[in-house]
Amino acid sequence: MLTTGWYPQNQEEIISFLSGSDIDQVSTPVRAVIAPHAGWFYSGKTAARAIACLDRKIETLAVIGGHLSAGHKPLFAMEDAVQTPLGRIPLDTELRTAMIAETEGQADNFPDNTVEVLLPMARFFFPEALLLWMRLPENMSSFETGKTLASVAARQGRKLAVVASADLTHYGANYGFNPKGTGHVALRWVREVNDRRFIDAVEAGNPAEVLERAKTENSSCSAGAVLGAMGFAQASGMGQARLLEYGTSVDAEKASPMVSFVGYASFTF
Repeated sequence: MLTTGWYPQNQEEIISFLSGSDIDQVSTPVRAVIAPHAGWFYSGKTAARAIACLDRKIETLAVIGGHLSAGHKPLFAMEDAVQTPLGRIPLDTELRTAMIAETEGQADNFPDNTVEVLLPMARFFFPEALLLWMRLPENMSSFETGKTLASVAARQGRKLAVVASADLTHYGANYGFNPKGTGHVALRWVREVNDRRFIDAVEAGNPAEVLERAKTENSSCSAGAVLGAMGFAQASGMGQARLLEYGTSVDAEKASPMVSFVGYASFTF
């Protein structure tokens, strides 16, 4: 797998993302998180700090991506392994085969960054784990697919953790979505209203509202991934999601006025 500017070629930046965090203070490692998938300059810290909360004693890490419309079937990487700048990650072919059978899944042959951008972090934090690469569509079936993942993993005796890869509002002329104009007024609206309503729906554990917010308010580009994590968490007996970190690309760029920007959030279950 070739890098495309989404992330650097070494682990030093991942280490820097954890500087000053209280990840080591997490008393109970979690088994599901939601993390953003932009270039690491923008959202790498937010993603790394979420993934670092996961239980390190897992056998397989499922990274669930999105960017799929409602009509898609679940997509799975069919390779035996993927290559990252930090080393090779074998895929969990047994779990993948069972999931394809259960979900009528298809091969993921489409260019996309939602899984790839998080793979060096997967290799860094889980050097011995297998990978399940899956992308889910923007419909309620993805919530059920998350439940199926929990069931299949339990049936196989697989100790599994999940990372759902999703960004929040893509605002501005670059994305054809600017109902509040530009500048600080628009940024405040995204932070305090549009992204906030999506975050509240995730924390409330309401998959139907999560999907509705994403579809009608353009507040997430990969709601299917979020629904998958929520279904997995519910079926695994976890609590509801909790917001870990939130920011926007403006925070990284330190730019003003804001013409186009993206919201990023991470959650733990």
